[in-house]
Amino acid sequence: MPKDSGMRNTAIGSRPPVHPPATPWSLRAWPPLLWQAMEPTPVRFEHMGTRVTLYGDTPGPAAGQTVWAAAAASGQAGMAWDWVQISCGVVAMADPLAVVTNLRLVGTEGEVLTAHEAACFLNELVRALPWQQEVQRALKSRVN
Repeated sequence: MPKDSGMRNTAIGSRPPVHPPATPWSLRAWPPLLWQAMEPTPVRFEHMGTRVTLYGDTPGPAAGQTVWAAAAASGQAGMAWDWVQISCGVVAMADPLAVVTNLRLVGTEGEVLTAHEAACFLNELVRALPWQQEVQRALKSRVN
């Protein structure tokens, strides 16, 4: 298999991915991973964990964090974000501009994307994941 330059997205290998310990803020300590933002994402992000931080007797809606990771030939990619329960059965990202990740997104000309440009791409990645189902599962496990 040719060595990846780190500038192109790479697919998951045939062996199961091995991810470093993942908490929302620990992702910042993972080595940065350069990705071409405008290319299709050939890696599959896996759910690493969802935490409910506000629930039940606390004032306000349920809230928490969810963490997702993927293994690529050039390294580990991780993303995490805060979520909030809008109503029963409905959860949303608490702040779509605040995805914590070790991804450094690169545009078509090789330029590093601005935070705003990167947020648009990261939100597309988040939207494609079944994260709301995982959050609902975490909320249900808190009730039982």
